[in-house]
Amino acid sequence: MTIFRSMSAVRACAALGALLLALFALPAVAQEAPDALVKRVSQEALQVIKTDPKVQAGDQARVRELIETKLAPHFDVDRMTALAAGRAYRSATPEQKKQLADQFRTLLIRTYSTALNQYRDQTIDYKPVRADPGATDITMRTEVVRPGQTPVPMDYSMTKTSDEWKAYDVIVGGVSLVTNYRDEFTREVQAGGVDGLIRSLTAKNGGGATK
Repeated sequence: MTIFRSMSAVRACAALGALLLALFALPAVAQEAPDALVKRVSQEALQVIKTDPKVQAGDQARVRELIETKLAPHFDVDRMTALAAGRAYRSATPEQKKQLADQFRTLLIRTYSTALNQYRDQTIDYKPVRADPGATDITMRTEVVRPGQTPVPMDYSMTKTSDEWKAYDVIVGGVSLVTNYRDEFTREVQAGGVDGLIRSLTAKNGGGATK
């Protein structure tokens, strides 16, 4: 089985995970509480998604550009890669870790760019943050409200690095995006080692990393 093929839970995570673009579309403000930040920038970004003519027309290059410039810098990609690759990451060489992170980042961008056009009529219900004021690792809880359908719980695992909050996982309906990657990555490593995983990701990404 190739990575993520026929995995409905992963597809759901990937599609809904595109809303991370909404959550981190603008640089974080150090003095702003995480819940206020999420609400403010998500509304601004959803407005862009709904009104940008190129996004509306399905221009994937434009969508990838938006994700590359607005979303990718606010992922803790190294931590996500380490969590997804698990034991294989810990035993990888520095160069292998860099290649894995590069390919994982590209995979995220490609996945989210494919899913982004689904977001037209959805709204977001924001839940109160339950964390100590000085916490540096929190869970942001939201629900995606879809017309005529059951709301979808979406939780974001976030960490504060210096003065900026970054996301390292998204949990949709109780399904962790990172965990789904981990299951498939483990199979790839078992079949071909870390280099085999890198080759598989590179092939899936079309031969290279997005810069």
